[in-house]
Amino acid sequence: MARKNQGKVAVVTGAGSGIGRAVSLGLLSHDYRVVIAGRSRDKLQALSEESGCPQNVLVVPTDVTDPEAVEQLFQSAVSWAGRVDMLFNNAGAFSGSTPLDEVEPEEWRRMIDVNLSGVFYAAQAAFRQMKSQNPAGGRIINNGSVSAQVPRPNAIAYTASKHAITGLTKGISLEGRAYGVACGQIDIGNAATSMTAGMATGMLQADGTIRTEPTMDTANVVEAVLFMDRLPLDANVPFITITATAMPYLGRG
Repeated sequence: MARKNQGKVAVVTGAGSGIGRAVSLGLLSHDYRVVIAGRSRDKLQALSEESGCPQNVLVVPTDVTDPEAVEQLFQSAVSWAGRVDMLFNNAGAFSGSTPLDEVEPEEWRRMIDVNLSGVFYAAQAAFRQMKSQNPAGGRIINNGSVSAQVPRPNAIAYTASKHAITGLTKGISLEGRAYGVACGQIDIGNAATSMTAGMATGMLQADGTIRTEPTMDTANVVEAVLFMDRLPLDANVPFITITATAMPYLGRG
């Protein structure tokens, strides 16, 4: 039987906008207490107020590329709620369209710092807490991307960082077995957010053409995350892919 949500404590990184914001609001509407992390205090505070239940929200501005800040995030969560049941490891950045031979070292490092190191720091801090709390256990859901499976053209740094998330997810899942820590990954294609707004005017395709791409409502992502976390901890969804039906994904390339 799936665990009841009431009283469960979730940490969401990258909560100030896009998918992180939508998932935070979705969790709150299902009786979670949610610790929302992101770089902009103003955006996080606005989310808390919009939720209609600010008493169930803890705002913690956090730069996930700073391991000390991430550790403080989880200390704040535990001080506030006593434990952490779920991490939606969502914070990330997109590099834009740059040919491989023109990628600057600074841009490469930024993608790795945010999309890989930041995800690792959050997962590590969550793992430590879930392993030591009583009762032990919890769930880590990493936000990958369909780019963790197939690349877009001229997005080598982003693609590499997201492929690495797949290895991270598998490693966490393996090490978590002994402690009741389940880890899964959600790979999302073309959810309608500010990051995907350019799809309405056209995106570079593998054949060199520019074409518009369909998107889907972020509510579908929220439902997928809730589905993953509604399972008891002795069951897990290691990988789930959710995309706009007609996006150029299965035929990409």
